[in-house]
Order: sequence, then structure tokens, then C-alpha cells
Amino acid sequence: MGTPAPWSVLLLAVLVGLCTSPVAQGKPNFIVILADDLGWGDLGANWAETKETPHLDELAAEGTRFVDFHSAASTCSPSRASLLTGRLGVRNGVTHNFAISSVGGLPLNETTLAEVLRAAGYSTAAIGKWHLGHHGHHHPIFRGFDYYFGIPYSHDMGCTDTPGYNVPPCPPCPQHGAATSPTNKDCYTDVALPLFENLTIIQQPVDLSSLVEQYMEAAARFIQQARDSSRPFFLYLALAHMHVPLQIAPPPDRGIYGAALREMDALVGHVKHLADSCGKGSTLLWFTGDNGPWMQKCELAGRLGPLLGAWQRAQGGSPAKQTTWEGGHRVPALAYWPGHVPAKRSSHAMLSTLDVFPTLVALAGATLPPNRRFDGMDVSPVLFGLSDVGHKVLLHPNSGAAGKDGAVEALRLAQYKAFYTTGGAKACDGSIGPEEHHRPPLIFNLDRDIQEQEPLDVASREYQAVLPAISRAYAQALEDIATDNTTVADYSKDPAAVPCCSTQHVACRCHAPTSHTASLDQHTDRRATRLCL
Repeated sequence: MGTPAPWSVLLLAVLVGLCTSPVAQGKPNFIVILADDLGWGDLGANWAETKETPHLDELAAEGTRFVDFHSAASTCSPSRASLLTGRLGVRNGVTHNFAISSVGGLPLNETTLAEVLRAAGYSTAAIGKWHLGHHGHHHPIFRGFDYYFGIPYSHDMGCTDTPGYNVPPCPPCPQHGAATSPTNKDCYTDVALPLFENLTIIQQPVDLSSLVEQYMEAAARFIQQARDSSRPFFLYLALAHMHVPLQIAPPPDRGIYGAALREMDALVGHVKHLADSCGKGSTLLWFTGDNGPWMQKCELAGRLGPLLGAWQRAQGGSPAKQTTWEGGHRVPALAYWPGHVPAKRSSHAMLSTLDVFPTLVALAGATLPPNRRFDGMDVSPVLFGLSDVGHKVLLHPNSGAAGKDGAVEALRLAQYKAFYTTGGAKACDGSIGPEEHHRPPLIFNLDRDIQEQEPLDVASREYQAVLPAISRAYAQALEDIATDNTTVADYSKDPAAVPCCSTQHVACRCHAPTSHTASLDQHTDRRATRLCL
């Protein structure tokens, strides 16, 4: 597996000291790891051609692998909002991504998993990418997390001194004078990427080369503090990987993406050591992804495996991130909990990130928030190997490609997948599939056609037999949403909402202060100076 990095050796020494206090009796610890833009085929246990994930493959061998597991949306903010609320974007209001200048975020009347678990006695922490609003009370510290360490959105949504890889590449932050206009309109040059600890920006721009090390150190500190207090803990670790690769030096025997994938895999391996260090069986570790790979990034995008979305490819455009094709929302998923979750098991139950909320709430002995409906369900019987039955119907919302953001225009019924809208996402070759609306819907039988290549013939007996059931399920789902307590997120923007450590320096660059006591006053201008380490 190669020589361990120096920071990993130091971390293993720290792990020895983590077992100073017993786990609170009767309540398990929870670690949820969410990878960014990870392809279903990026996991070696899923796709034999992938060789860079030995630790994840070990996790799969020692736990349960879910082969029919789906993100609740196919882009960042909606997917994360659904994981933390158990509700689709059409219910919780988060239907597309928030910007660096967004005033709002996940609506404040939506209850997060962290809020429920903290009320049940858990220590809670979010480490990594947030992307659910950073301004005012949308910050994770006000959404149920006792501790936050991470970046408020994607790591390419701000300049750095050592930019990660991108297609096309982005320039580093300006050192002096005004920022220059980038040739790539998707690059950020006027504001550097910030790193928060709780309410304080401690670094701007972030040093991407040390981000993995900093995340692991923060996770170890949090777990130690939780154990010292004899409280169970919930750690939500939202990785920067994979998205576009961080600033790393790829070895000569594998490409940039493969090197970044191996780095992510090593990080997960160390988190597993954290989970095991105080006795196996005390912590449920659940690993998954927020959506499929970002295919317009070409060689820097993840691997779809068999989820080719062949019908869409023939029309042009991407069948992955932002789309409702399997490559957009079917994601790797592993559960590890020795003594509880069976080892060496592959489950074919149709599950979703929506299920994380109700399942962990049930395992913690807590209750779901009232006066709202949930799209997820308690899947602990599947986790424990007592059942292999998941959802019969799963809804797939529009996520930035064709159609209205958040609208449900694709759904799964057993092995059948129906599309009412297709197209709209950019592929590596620059093509964007035409937006097409299908009445009656395209229907694929995924048992026979996981590549989604050939829709059923509308005149066929199979199509005519399944269409009424799909139509009923679709109508019932829309009626259920229409009669629920739903929320609308505030997507307004204000330059004053941009996190800025120092308005006196180009790109909000900040210098190291002598203290580490600053916190944000939510009633002052967000552009005021923030202390940074």
C-alpha cells in the first residue's frame, strides 16, 4: 500500500490515546463520510478495474456493500440538504446550489439530523464541505453541530495559492493589486477560498495540500473530546475529494485522478482506525457519495462503471452529475459496524441517502420531527442483514440539467426507471444533450439494461403492463408532496455575504494574528475582518 505519509504516522500515535473514556452505554457513535462527485465505478469493490481503493475495499469486505444505493439529488447542495433532513428538495426548499454570495441556505425551519441527535445527548461535528449556507444562522454551528471545521462550499469556489487541478485550469490567487479576469468564467480570482473553525476564518486562502491532514486532526480532536465527556458522538465528514483533484503530486505510475482517489481512500482508512480504536462495535461508519462524477471535467472526472447512460450519450451530453441517469445518482455505499452489520455482504435493496436521517434517529432512540413527511425510511433491518427490501419507489429530482430545478421528472419503480425529461448536462466533448420531454415517459428495465441504452418499446406488452403502475406511483408522489409542509429556500445574493477574512487585502487574503479567539457577530457586516491563524 506504499509508504505512509508523515502526518498519518503522527495520527496513528494520537489514536492510541483515544480510548480514555467508555462509550456512553446504549447509544452507538455515528460517522457519516460523504465523498464529492464520486463515481460508482471509483470503488474497487464495485468495479474490478479500479485499483486505488484498498482501504474502501477492506471496509466493504468487513461490512456491507450496497449496490443499488442513490443520492437524493445529482448535485451538491440539494443532495446534502436531503441527507441531513431526510426530505427531497421539493420539500426542504433546497433545489440547486448555493453561491459564495448567497444570503440564505437550508431553511431554518427544517430540522437537521445533527439537531435531533444533539437533543438526544450526542456530541456533534461537521468537518469538511458544507454548501448549505454560511451567512448568519445558516452556518453549521447554528444547525445542530457543536463543532465545525471546513470550507463553506466546493474547494474550486475560491482561489488558492496552489490551485488544484481543473479543466480548464484556474490561476492562483493574486498576490498584489487587483485580480485579473480569468480566461475560464468558472474560475474565482477576486475572493480566496476560506477555511473555518467554528465561526472563525482561520485561513484564507486555504492550503489545499494540507487539507486532508487538517481534517484528520480535527476529527481526532473531536472524537477525543466527545469521549472525554462520555457522550456518544455524530461526526459528519464531508470530503473535498473527489470533485476536481486537490493540489497533489501524482506519482509516475498513475494519473492525477487515480492519485487523488488513493489519497481519499487513505483518509477513509484512517477514519476507520478512529472508529476501531476504542473497541470495535461501538461506531457505525456509513460511507457514500453526494452524486455521480462531473463528466465535463474529462480525465479529472470519476468512473461510471457500467452506468453509461447510453441512450443520453447517443443524443449528446453527459449522463452523470446533474442528471437523473443512473450515473448521476447511483453512488458507492458501504456500512461498517462490527457485530451489527454483517461482513462480506452485498445488498441489492434500493436505498438512498434520504434513509440516513431516519435510520440514525431510530438507532439513537430518538424520534423524527413532527408535522412533516419524510422521503427516507429506517433501513436498519437492511443494515443488520435481516431484510434486503428497500424502497419500492424512489424519486429522482432535476438537479441542474434539463427541467425545473428540484422538480421530480424521473422515478424508479422496482426494476423500472421512467424519465419524463432528459438532456441538459455538458459532456467532456462540450456537447449538451437537447432538453426533451417525454409523454408518455421513456421506461428502462434496469435488470436487463443497467446501461440505460434501449427504452422499452411503447407498443410492447411489458411497457403497457408497467405504465399504469408507474403513472399511479408518480401521481401519488406528487400529491404527497403537494399536501406536505414544504419550504422555499432563500437564494438571494449579496456581496456582503461572501466570507472575507480581510477586506484590506486582495482576494480577502489575511495575515496570521496573535490570538485565536475571534468569532462572528451575526449582527455585524459579514465583510468585517475575521481573525485568521
